[in-house]
Amino acid sequence: MTTWTPICRIDDIPVLGSRRVVREKGAAVALFRTEANEVFALLDRCPHKAGQLSQGIVFGSSVACPLHNWTIGLHDGKAAAPDVGCTPRFAVRIEDGAVSLNADELATLGTDLPLPVAGPCLRHAAA
Repeated sequence: MTTWTPICRIDDIPVLGSRRVVREKGAAVALFRTEANEVFALLDRCPHKAGQLSQGIVFGSSVACPLHNWTIGLHDGKAAAPDVGCTPRFAVRIEDGAVSLNADELATLGTDLPLPVAGPCLRHAAA
């Protein structure tokens, strides 16, 4: 039996926008809402260079990565050709306007992948 974790209300996700769900371990999960009010959840990490998909532009049933404009399908997490790659997709349940995610997937899916890197800053060892 699947255990569902309540995340937010569907109205908390902007139409053609996203909302981030921070997890205890691993990269955040990005919730996306389409113009047709469908909600999808992907690991907030592009398969190309680990850009935060939650910062991308949602169009149709895809999101454009903000780093290099890769198109990622919201239904399956796959990069559109000619690009190749996939980001993990999470099961979503909407009931009475409440959005929930599969608790087991939240705890395990994609937790072994490197976290997204924000910006070009590098850490230098103290001299």
